[in-house]
Amino acid sequence: MALVHEFENSGNWLFRRRSWLPVFFLAGGFLMMFLGNRQAIIFDLRDEMIFLGVSIFGEIIRILTVGYAPRNTSGRNTAAGQVADELNTTGIYSIVRHPLYVGNFLMWLGPVLFLRSVWFTVVFGLVYWLYYERIMFAEEQFLRRKFGEAYDTWSKGVKAFLPFRVKFIRPKIGFSPRNVLKREYNSFVNIFVVFAALDIFRNLLLKSPGTKFITPVWMWMLAGSAGIWLIVRSIHKYTRWLEVEGR
Repeated sequence: MALVHEFENSGNWLFRRRSWLPVFFLAGGFLMMFLGNRQAIIFDLRDEMIFLGVSIFGEIIRILTVGYAPRNTSGRNTAAGQVADELNTTGIYSIVRHPLYVGNFLMWLGPVLFLRSVWFTVVFGLVYWLYYERIMFAEEQFLRRKFGEAYDTWSKGVKAFLPFRVKFIRPKIGFSPRNVLKREYNSFVNIFVVFAALDIFRNLLLKSPGTKFITPVWMWMLAGSAGIWLIVRSIHKYTRWLEVEGR
């Protein structure tokens, strides 16, 4: 099998299993805290709000992508294969070709920074790139076959992941908050679930006198995000309010 086909097949295979990657990194984070310098992970509100901010920034990138995305674009892939009714080239797609994966990287980088380990952060970056490089390759092969010269022309002026130059083009359609709520409520709450899980494991390891099972700031953030999740989940499940024509 030619490498181009091998890369595409492996990219499609990895895409269908992309939800497992955060699980492996979370397990690696727990192991890192267990084996590493436990004093380095003592609670520090300023640092941990910075780490959370990195993840929130990643979610904002996803929101700006999804909010302007037409139906059957921006990651709307199914078990039957990839879906793209049209080529997104405006808005955030005029800056970078794979904004959802940039957002994912930052969302996961926050919890990785929580571990305060330079080498683990480097390993995360390398594994993420190797994993998603195949996925991006497979997606771009699909888009090239479907949109041909239009895709090649757009991709020549827009970087895949790191925007070294910015030439912003206003989105063709308006921002849809309801589409964002429908597609991003799981990603939003997962940020706080992961940070809370790391905090709980950290507190169990430290076993310092007076240490709580979960640090109050993470407990309240988890409770607040879970409340938002329950509300949006209920709206999504029992109503059609989040359904937007053309999104």
